[in-house]
Order: sequence, then structure tokens, then C-alpha cells
Amino acid sequence: MSSKPPIPENEAQRLEALEKYNILDTPPEETFDELTALAAYICGTPIALISLVDANRQWFKSKIGLEASETPRDLAFCAHAILQSSPLVVPDTKEDERFANNPLVTHEPNIQFYAGTPLISPDGFALGTLCVIDRTPNNLSPEQLQALQTLGREVISQLELRNYVSKLQNNIVERQKIEQSLWESNQQLKQALAELKNTQAQLIHAEKMASLGQLVAGIAHEMNNPINFINGNIEYINSNIPDLLELLKLYQQEHSQPSEEIQTKNKEIDLEFLSTDLPKTLSSIKAGSERINQIVLSLRNFSRLDESARKVVDLHEGIDNTLLLLHHRLDNIQIIRNYGDLPKLDCNASQLNQVFMSVIANAIDAVEPVKHERSPAIAIQTKFIDRDIAISITDNGIGITDTIKDSIFDPFFTTKFADKRVGLGLSTSYAIIKEHGGTLQFTPHGEIGTEFIIKLPLCGSP
Repeated sequence: MSSKPPIPENEAQRLEALEKYNILDTPPEETFDELTALAAYICGTPIALISLVDANRQWFKSKIGLEASETPRDLAFCAHAILQSSPLVVPDTKEDERFANNPLVTHEPNIQFYAGTPLISPDGFALGTLCVIDRTPNNLSPEQLQALQTLGREVISQLELRNYVSKLQNNIVERQKIEQSLWESNQQLKQALAELKNTQAQLIHAEKMASLGQLVAGIAHEMNNPINFINGNIEYINSNIPDLLELLKLYQQEHSQPSEEIQTKNKEIDLEFLSTDLPKTLSSIKAGSERINQIVLSLRNFSRLDESARKVVDLHEGIDNTLLLLHHRLDNIQIIRNYGDLPKLDCNASQLNQVFMSVIANAIDAVEPVKHERSPAIAIQTKFIDRDIAISITDNGIGITDTIKDSIFDPFFTTKFADKRVGLGLSTSYAIIKEHGGTLQFTPHGEIGTEFIIKLPLCGSP
């Protein structure tokens, strides 16, 4: 018989804490969907969920690979997972007496593997889980389990941020607090940028790339929350500060003779200076966060160069997964897919996905500056010719000039003009394709666009 999950001792307080987030039965949100997709991608499972355990049900804020939006709590694996502070991993549900006869195991969705990390709020209440599920017995590596826990903390951070932002809408004092928080986060990012630059300079000379790769990947995951926090709030603050200043002017007009205390405070904060300097400060914060985002992504891709796990895969699936992870950057960019009939390839799928990520991200960087001139587009075409798989990725953005084209694939190469098109990503991509016995080339189309062509032999690397 399946085991009914016990009720936590602090159940009343836990449900009260969950209710404060006002998250239940809300529409899907891109931020949470990206974390769920990343969990499924890292753990290699077809199903991933952000599950919140209510009084009589578990409700899915985000889901990948599952149609249902909720299940009864008595059947929920996650109701067991919230009873502990560490992840619950069930490699084979049919071998676990708690779940062997569970209808979710014996019938659709036929759960045979489950791993869930509890979503613990800052005040210590387990609200639910970030979990990955497979229809066959499975397990997670220590690195995958650590990544799942990191993403779980990101879910809680996003819940906290979501709850915090909602309270800011009608509270000027809280807006001032978030400005201070942004400033403090920017100081942390500047310090992290200095550390990442130092790590970048030492990467090529490191003797143990795999160990360093885990370190950099962990930093990248931990950096996501403050970076997303800043990017997600800069535009919001920029759009509301003028309204606040206008309201203050109206108050000044209505009360032309303020008290001595107000006059003193006005001189102390120098309102006129703040109204001109604050937008410049916010712009600097945004530029710093974008730069750190680029460096973190480049370091992560470069540090995974020595991974080795060959298997037969569908390259179209890898391309589509990459586009999914980059979805947040594809606003107003047309993606044109022209897929041919490709055989499956015996390769290191993780490394090839890094190549797709690097080349497509560079294409996005190329089209963003020309959005005001033409409709940005990225075309992805695949063919099978003479036992070679050819993948073409073409953008209509800024071109690559003759002065830098010979250095495109050099490690750490960058210029002020082309810093978004070159660097660790393309250098690493070139090495990965070469290890697979293939080639990575590019063809500039004058001042409009560039085509990158990846060719891979069907037999893989020698």
C-alpha cells in the first residue's frame, strides 16, 4: 500500500506562510518557467515542476512535461519532501514501499523516479518543492543534485522578489528601500566582476578544468538572482520616479509655505540634484549587470570544455532546448527554423549544446543594435550532405569587419566595438567542434549579418 504523507507539526503556520505569497492559482510566469526548464535540462528528465503544497492538494506554479495543474495531497511525492530539509530522492518508486502502489506510479504519469528539493521560506517553512521526474528509474549526480538545490533557492528568491515588488506599488518608502538594495547589490556585483575577471585570466592555465567548471557554474547560478533582480526592477523604477517627483512638486505648489522641518529636509537631500543624478545611477547599474551576465555565461561555457559523455542524440532537440533557455532574450526577434532530415549523431551532447548556446547568443547580440533599422531575424538551417551534418546560423545584425575576422576564434579576444561577438564562447565552440572532427566557420555578409556554419561528420570525432 502507498504511504499517506504525515502532516508537519507546524502545518497551520506553514499554510499561513504560503498564503502570504498570494501565488496559488495564478497564471504561469516566465521567470518560474525558465527555472523549471533549466532544472529539467540539467537533470535530464522529461518532467519538472514547481509544486506548492496546499491544505488538500499540490498545485503546480510551473510545469514541464505534465498536463495536470494539481494533484491530491495524499498522492503527492512533494508532501513527503516538505517533511525534510534536504532533497528527497527516490531512484525507483516501485522499490519504495511509500510509493509502490501510488496511482501516480501505477497509472499516468507513471512516475518511476523522483527528486525534489524543498522550497524553504526565509522564516523556515517548507512551501513546496522544485522537483524533477522520470518515467524510468534514474538518479542524479552530486553536481545535478547541487544544481537542483541552487535552483530551488532561486525559486524562493523569485517568490520573495515577487511578493516584495507587489508591496512596492503603493508605498514610496518601500521604493526607497529597493533603490538602496539595488545600490548594495551593484557593489556586490562589482566585487564579483573583479573576481570573475581574475578567474577568466587564469582559465587557460588551469590544470583541472572540470573542477574549475563546477566552481564557475555554481557562481553563475548564484549570480542569476541579483542580476535578474536588478534587470527586472530598473525599468519599473525609471518609469515611476518621474511620477513621484511630479507628485512632490504638486505638494510643493499646494503647500507653498512648508514647515521649517520640511525645508531643512529638502536642503539636506538636495532634491534637484537627486532628480537628475538618480536616472544616471540606475543606467550605470543596468550596464554593470549586463556586463556581468555576459562574463558569467562565457566562463560557464569555457569551463565545461573537458566534459565527456558521448551518446546518440537528435541535434534538433538540442537546438530547440537552447532556444528555450534563451527565450527571455528573443523578444521581437524572428526565429526562422528550416530543419532538414538529420540522422541522430553520436556525440557529447552537453558540449554541442554549449556551441549552439554560444553561436545563437552571439547572433542575438548582433541583431539587438539594429532593431530600430530593420526587423531582426535569426535563421537556423540544417542539412545532411555527403555524410556530414551542416548547421547554418545566420543573423541580419551588425557584420564582422575585416580587421577582426582573423581573431574571432582566438581565446579571450575582444574589442570595444565587437565585444559581444567574440571571446570565450566562440573560442571554446571552435575547440569543441574540432574535437568532434568537424569545422566551425563563418561568412560575413558585408555590413548586414553573419553566417556561422557548423559541420559535423556522422562518425563523430576520430
